[in-house]
Amino acid sequence: MNRKEFVATACALCGIGAALSLQSCQKYTPQAVDFTLDLSSSANAALGHTGGYVISNNVFVMNTGAGYKAISMLCTHEGCVVSYSGTGFDCGCHGGRFSSDGTRISGPPPSNLPTYTVTQSGTTLTIKG
Repeated sequence: MNRKEFVATACALCGIGAALSLQSCQKYTPQAVDFTLDLSSSANAALGHTGGYVISNNVFVMNTGAGYKAISMLCTHEGCVVSYSGTGFDCGCHGGRFSSDGTRISGPPPSNLPTYTVTQSGTTLTIKG
């Protein structure tokens, strides 16, 4: 391989690498959710007290004492599942950090975790968004 062929091949490979890296950093777009939770079910017993929570359909649902909140468990950077630490959410894929209400604190995520509407009818919670 002569110098001209080497430079052309190297430039082509760099261009492909750059295109792939840009594509992998695209913002994740969460899907809409629409599901229910039965508060009388033992699987959802944690929702019976303030601070208790369950995870269903990649959504974190918590009893705030004043009602219920629902936050996506999928990072807005690339859609990795975040973990809840009691004080906030952490994305293990690239170090994203969110507060307990889903507000972006640091890292590569471009935005807050999506939140969903929670309505209660008797012992049924409906989560939509």
